[in-house]
Amino acid sequence: MKAFEPQLVYIEPGALDYPLGRELKEKFEKKGVEIRETTSHNQVRNIPGKNELQQYRNAKSTLVIGVRKTLKFDTSKPSAEYAIPLATGCMGHCHYCYLQTTLGNKPYIRTYVNLDEIFDAADQYIKEREPEITRFEAACTSDVVGLDHLTHSLKKTIEHIGQTDSGRLRFVTKYKHVDHLLDAKHNGNTRFRFSVNSDHVIKQYEPGTSSFLERIEAAGKVAKADYPLGFIVAPLIRHENWKEGYHELFERLEAILPLYAKKDLTFELIQHRFTKTAKNIIQKRYPKSKLEMNEEERKYKWGRYGRGKYVYKNEEADELKETIQSYIGHFFPQAKIEYFT
Repeated sequence: MKAFEPQLVYIEPGALDYPLGRELKEKFEKKGVEIRETTSHNQVRNIPGKNELQQYRNAKSTLVIGVRKTLKFDTSKPSAEYAIPLATGCMGHCHYCYLQTTLGNKPYIRTYVNLDEIFDAADQYIKEREPEITRFEAACTSDVVGLDHLTHSLKKTIEHIGQTDSGRLRFVTKYKHVDHLLDAKHNGNTRFRFSVNSDHVIKQYEPGTSSFLERIEAAGKVAKADYPLGFIVAPLIRHENWKEGYHELFERLEAILPLYAKKDLTFELIQHRFTKTAKNIIQKRYPKSKLEMNEEERKYKWGRYGRGKYVYKNEEADELKETIQSYIGHFFPQAKIEYFT
């Protein structure tokens, strides 16, 4: 698939005070992309479209160049201690994505240009926790790899964390556009993770992302660049012939990864879940989606703050867990399964 290119760009006040802001403005001017000014990303209005659905899809190809004013990082358990804010929003159209609700009324993509200030804040967090390791997650609210061929913000972050003794970086992607990251001086401090799934799930529910084989090929490139590697297998969906589909996934991963990369692999396993709010938004945004969201066939699992979600019933979840863990144990006996949820 082609790398993301915005069709419309907004620039926030102050963004042009930073080198990256000026660089991006010049880049998009040369490409002939329409550029508008806005007083704040919250004031982004008049995104083209005859109806709300069209406006939503056009917002997904809209980029806001902004300044991250809040430099207090959110926590990011269990993945990391903190979320490092590089971007929000995503160009993908995954039907099940949790960003459907968290960024429901702001589906445009926003990239932050005050990187030195963000890095200074990260350094302070590292210093406060030393000598303990401090992990930063860069993909809580966006797929930064899908955007980084334009900004190189992630590459700069990889190299900044690579210079630290106690800092570590983590992120996950569904995109194949990794070539510019392969020569980054990561010094082993960044774990590069791919969100992978069966070919069926990717084709049915993840439009606008790299294909099954493209992600596997990209993972092979990243492994050969000596990054610590990981995979998030999510959402695990019990579709027709799901056992065969997931077996093919691990079989192909095993075939492409070099032997040394298999000694330090991590897997994170997440079963499909949804909330009533998310279901309503998904059905509105993707009315033809075949994503199964029948509450009567699910178990309601209470979460934090008195809110819950629908997950598979215990017997089905246990079968998913045991099957996927058995595949990992067979193809990657030295890998670490960080959690199943």
